[in-house]
Amino acid sequence: MDDSLQAQEQDHVLIIEDDERLAGLTRDYLEANGFRVTVEADGARGVERILSLQPDLVILDLMLPGEDGLSICRRVRSEYLGPIMMLTARTDDMDQVLGLEMGADDYVPKPVQPRVLLARMRALLRRSEPAEVGEETRLTFHDLVIDNATREAWLDGERIDLTSAEFDLLWLLASNAGRVLTREEIFDRLRGIKYDGQDRSIDVRVSRIRPKIGDDPNQPHRIKTVRSKGYLFVRDG
Repeated sequence: MDDSLQAQEQDHVLIIEDDERLAGLTRDYLEANGFRVTVEADGARGVERILSLQPDLVILDLMLPGEDGLSICRRVRSEYLGPIMMLTARTDDMDQVLGLEMGADDYVPKPVQPRVLLARMRALLRRSEPAEVGEETRLTFHDLVIDNATREAWLDGERIDLTSAEFDLLWLLASNAGRVLTREEIFDRLRGIKYDGQDRSIDVRVSRIRPKIGDDPNQPHRIKTVRSKGYLFVRDG
């Protein structure tokens, strides 16, 4: 294969990380596994770099000089639809919740084993790929339309602003309408890892999706919480 064509087919990863050694090691490992990698150390340039490069995936450190990762994630989320993986050396549960609320697709504590990082990245990239030919690609529930081919959803004809991870969860729930999905099953299907009983990312995403699809967060009629089990996407009556 022509080298220039091969380069075009490589997934482009932008690493925003001020630890020069860690960023270099991560870049070398990802490049050895077929990725094209750009590194940015200054948080103040993070927003501009994400929006101008539009990489296939962003690895974003939480603590950065110039501007922190949470702020960067919040500012780019409406204009960058690719997956954002947030890295942090901090283990505060609130940081994880804030990261997910700002639109991060995954949250990985440092230190992370390179193989684990690679697996989580590939899972995010697989989920952001268009549906294969022959798969059911469009679901309609009254005034809500969800299209897995374009990875978009509309409510009353208006496009809904969803992150990649939010769309993945909405599609999974909607394509299993009428059936309770446990948190264990959701984690396995979306992240390829076992649910540890403490991770709140699914709950945070459901709380963000509900108002976007016209669901009352206090008395939801579309995505219902089934106590001690998981979530149920309600079919049209």
